[in-house]
Amino acid sequence: MRRRTYKVVTTAVLVVLFVALGCSISETSISKINENPRDYDGKSVHVTGKVTEIFSLFFIKYFVLRDKSAEIVIVSKKPLPKVGQTIKVGGVVREAFSIGDQQMIVIVEKP
Repeated sequence: MRRRTYKVVTTAVLVVLFVALGCSISETSISKINENPRDYDGKSVHVTGKVTEIFSLFFIKYFVLRDKSAEIVIVSKKPLPKVGQTIKVGGVVREAFSIGDQQMIVIVEKP
């Protein structure tokens, strides 16, 4: 009886951990972020894509990440990846600037 209870409790704990981890690492398509920036502003996301550009000047570092749907700028304090590299990035969605009907949405990479 105790052995069965132990198995049930262990299984329940593993399922809860799996669901919690799965929710925190699920990926968002870049086009969804770009199409609905208000829904994502200030929220943590994970995106995967290919690095197409890099830029570094003094304290400003960013790179452009493209997935199958679109591209977005990733602002980072980490060493920059290489162009052509496919990576997964976690960060917070922010509006970099807005002028008239034009806006730039970025992801600020988590340190």
